[in-house]
Amino acid sequence: MILGIGSDLCNIERVERTLARFGDRFRNRVYTPAEQARAESRPHGVAATYAKRWAAKEACSKALGTGLRMGIAWKDMAVSNLETGQPVMQVTGWAADRLAAMTPPGHSAVIHVTLTDDHPWAAAVVVIEARPCDRAGNGGAGRLP
Repeated sequence: MILGIGSDLCNIERVERTLARFGDRFRNRVYTPAEQARAESRPHGVAATYAKRWAAKEACSKALGTGLRMGIAWKDMAVSNLETGQPVMQVTGWAADRLAAMTPPGHSAVIHVTLTDDHPWAAAVVVIEARPCDRAGNGGAGRLP
């Protein structure tokens, strides 16, 4: 069952200007060290990588039903990539608490995320799914960590 859906569109040039103006202050407030390492490893796509992750965080907060309020922090939501390149969203802190509260008993939550960019735009869609647990309490097939 679908628990929440969120989407966001982010202007890459705006993120680029913000990075130029605020630098590490912005990076450290919004992005985890792993997200920063991923973005900084892409010399021709630094701003686009940050913009996609910004959009994913916004989309995740919407899928959680809160937007960026009620105690949720930017770094409570983090995007990483599987070896295949597929993006995955991890939640910690208040975002993890909210996810647990909205997940029905006997189910585990799976967060699906997709990212795209076409200069000057970056976009993300997040879908939160609840899958029934098996008798051992494990989530359905394809459950992400």
